[in-house]
Amino acid sequence: MLTVQLLVNTLALGAAYALVALGFVLVLNAAGAVNFAHGDMVMLGGVAAVTLAAMLAGAGLRLPGIVLLPLVVLVSGLVGLAVAALGFWPLRDRPPAAMFVATIALAAVFEQSATAFFGPEPRTAPPIWDGAPLVLGGITLGRQPVALIVVAGIAVAGVHALLERTQAGRRFRAVAQDRDMARALGIRAVHLIIGAFVLAGGLAGLAGALLGHQFFVHAGQGPAYMLKAYIATAIGGWGSMPGALLGALLIALFETLVSAALSAVWAQALLYLVLLAILLWRPQGLFGEAIGRRA
Repeated sequence: MLTVQLLVNTLALGAAYALVALGFVLVLNAAGAVNFAHGDMVMLGGVAAVTLAAMLAGAGLRLPGIVLLPLVVLVSGLVGLAVAALGFWPLRDRPPAAMFVATIALAAVFEQSATAFFGPEPRTAPPIWDGAPLVLGGITLGRQPVALIVVAGIAVAGVHALLERTQAGRRFRAVAQDRDMARALGIRAVHLIIGAFVLAGGLAGLAGALLGHQFFVHAGQGPAYMLKAYIATAIGGWGSMPGALLGALLIALFETLVSAALSAVWAQALLYLVLLAILLWRPQGLFGEAIGRRA
């Protein structure tokens, strides 16, 4: 029974990390550069969930977390638009290093602003699905992990359908493969890249709201989420979306199952050893490299 519960918790954590990694890879493929503010965008999603819940409660409305998620995604999408407007648009014709520096600066602004507005003390986001645990076949499961898996699964499936089954998705993939050729074919690459920032912001905010109940929300957690996104991408393959999802699940595996078997310290050490082994065996990652540029 304990093993099944740990497995569900692992899948739930991996699903949330998959949203973080997916948004990271979307911008990486579209803009050809790393958005170093992505981890702090996840943090802002948690801040938005806590703040919106408090504001609505002050107005006499106590909405469940699942109802707040669309509002959080909307706010986070606007944050992604702001990152595109400040960190990409003015520097779109500059080398990728210029965007690196700009997004690092934005990450610092987000963290300091969140500290000033939100305060330094950790807080907890509202649960997605509150209530008594579920009992299935004699196994007791928490509602929150189950809801997290379902919500994150729907979001990942929606992004997959958008990229694979729509004209906008095909154009986005063309831009990711060769931006200059896409422009020559009349595709508005800049508009699609800005759209990728908005979508990545929404995914980051959704992940922050989902993780904000399991972990405390505080202004300084952005770099940790950024590191997880980077590790997931490096493991799976630079620019590979399926690889990033697999890398996210691997991180969750170490943070839950390996931590339960050994300790959190050993889990972190072994995760980095696995990362090093994968990069030595396959420097391009498990799923190869979808784009020809590295950060």
